[in-house]
Amino acid sequence: MAIIVTGASGLLGTALVAALRGEGREVVRLVRRPPRGADEAFWQPAEQVVDLAPLEGAEAVVHLAGASIADRRWTPAYKRELVTSRVQGTRVLVDALRGLSKPPEVFLSASGVDFYGDTGDRVIDESQAKGSGFLADMCEQWEGEAERAEEAGIRTVRSRTGLVLTRSGGALGRMLPIFRIGLGAPLGSGKQYWSWISVDDWVGAALHVLKNRDIVGAVNFTSPTPVTNAEFTRTLGKALRRGTMPIPVPAFALAAGLGEMARETLLPGHRIKPAKLTAGGYRFAHTSLDEALRAVL
Repeated sequence: MAIIVTGASGLLGTALVAALRGEGREVVRLVRRPPRGADEAFWQPAEQVVDLAPLEGAEAVVHLAGASIADRRWTPAYKRELVTSRVQGTRVLVDALRGLSKPPEVFLSASGVDFYGDTGDRVIDESQAKGSGFLADMCEQWEGEAERAEEAGIRTVRSRTGLVLTRSGGALGRMLPIFRIGLGAPLGSGKQYWSWISVDDWVGAALHVLKNRDIVGAVNFTSPTPVTNAEFTRTLGKALRRGTMPIPVPAFALAAGLGEMARETLLPGHRIKPAKLTAGGYRFAHTSLDEALRAVL
């Protein structure tokens, strides 16, 4: 039985597809262009079109598609794209799953730790209620569409992902050029917690929840050892054998340069515990930030 993946060409999708195929699993990527082989199928969420053939009888569907949070400044139009790409895409996919005569056993749908909003230095787990802010509201809508698969009897997992450490791109990929020339610095107060996870552990956690039938609902995809932004800055500088700037970048400067994106992504704190992964028996490959960065770099 195949495993269907949307967003398969993205940062996480690429790593997950490689791991699944490394296990000898059949993977079908849902793509928004003409398929180029038997391992691809067409879907176009904007037109509410999904090729149902590969979904029928599939073992699992992993939904990772969505516009990049940090690709550009958040204009009103781009904020609408961020929401629509997630909410409408999930709605169209779940509608397709609910109409199947033989739906998949499990649906793993992406989400983010931004669901919790700014939680300061409080340690929180999956029982924490939704926070406030644009990203928290978006995650709530996004997850709400995914929950409709659970209502149809499909085991559904919503992966609330933190900062993924990989040299291939993402937040760390954007930081590396700055840190490599010694200009890395804490952001704002530097006291805000960043919940991170290595890309290897993200993939490992995804495989774990796909195989573990007892895991359902929201699951934090984060390391058990979040760190402050100041500690993250020092540790990344050390891993690159570069110094870092002693003076933090002021919050007002970040807000002036990046607008709402800085206020929602760089300055809030998320001190998150992956309670369900730990209780479900997942063993993290990287629990130390220093170790994780050395492995990634």
